[in-house]
Amino acid sequence: MIKLNNIVVQFDDFTALHGINVHVKEGEFFTFLGPSGCGKTTTLRTITGFIEPTSGQVVMKDKDITHVPIEDRDIGIVFQSYALFPTMTVRDNIAFGLKIKKMKKPEIDRKVREIASKVDLSEEQLAKAVSQLSGGQQQRVAIARALVTDPAIICMDEPLSNLDAKLRVQLRNELKKMQKDFGITTIYVTHDQEEALTLSDRIAVFNKGVIEQIGTPNEVYNHSATEFVCNFIGDINFLCPEVVKKLADQGAKVDPANHNYIRLERVHVNTEPLQSQVSFEGKVESREYYGLYIKYVIDIGPQMIKVIEKNDGVRIYEEGQPLKVVIDPVDIMAYPA
Repeated sequence: MIKLNNIVVQFDDFTALHGINVHVKEGEFFTFLGPSGCGKTTTLRTITGFIEPTSGQVVMKDKDITHVPIEDRDIGIVFQSYALFPTMTVRDNIAFGLKIKKMKKPEIDRKVREIASKVDLSEEQLAKAVSQLSGGQQQRVAIARALVTDPAIICMDEPLSNLDAKLRVQLRNELKKMQKDFGITTIYVTHDQEEALTLSDRIAVFNKGVIEQIGTPNEVYNHSATEFVCNFIGDINFLCPEVVKKLADQGAKVDPANHNYIRLERVHVNTEPLQSQVSFEGKVESREYYGLYIKYVIDIGPQMIKVIEKNDGVRIYEEGQPLKVVIDPVDIMAYPA
């Protein structure tokens, strides 16, 4: 569908992107994930045409669009700020791109009503000024405006970041459903790991202008390709050399010279270790109650280790309570020091 071939972007003597290679498939929800300043938005702006790369190619449907103007790329864009016209009605905002294309009024009206119903905007809301709408409704208008021209691809730059946490989760679910219903290829930019894991078919994890890993949410989370990805995606325990040595002394295939990590939910509490597993005596240092689960910090001697336990409403460990921590070496992700 769309390919980035060895994209390099330089601003004076600063290189923002170092040889970016990405292939987004048709109908895919593909996310660019990474911390601020890592190059994900620069990559998106290169795809949409706001930035011309120093070298490399942007290819869409086997056609080189590297130097094609923004308006001729057949790409819909949803900006972080939505970039709506606040004094214009919702109807006129959505119709803006169609008017630029010089469509006839009856066709414009039909397409606007059609797309509005698909993104749950009522006739009453179509008549309102954008400034009268809530943040969530404005986001729907921005998506409708991007989709109404039937683009081949829609690009979204952190479209949920201006919303409160509850609304963000709600609209995240709606966004994924909408994308599936439309079947449109979507490229999405976010720094929110949970958002990326929830929405994406595949994720590209950016760091300092390079892509560290491209994979499914499961691959980047459970099989992180690099130490950066392992630390950036979700919460994780770094295992100190003393703990790794104890694991090795008990026959585990781990190397204390590596940097070794284990996810919180992979650490087991008060279970009998299987033959391949290693147990540590510990005590609860602190706990955080999240409802669905409880996060414990457990002192196992050489270090503190974080554990997530499903909340069954019965078994809740108190601070200072002794317990057994069990680690299976197969759950450890290791990287050269």
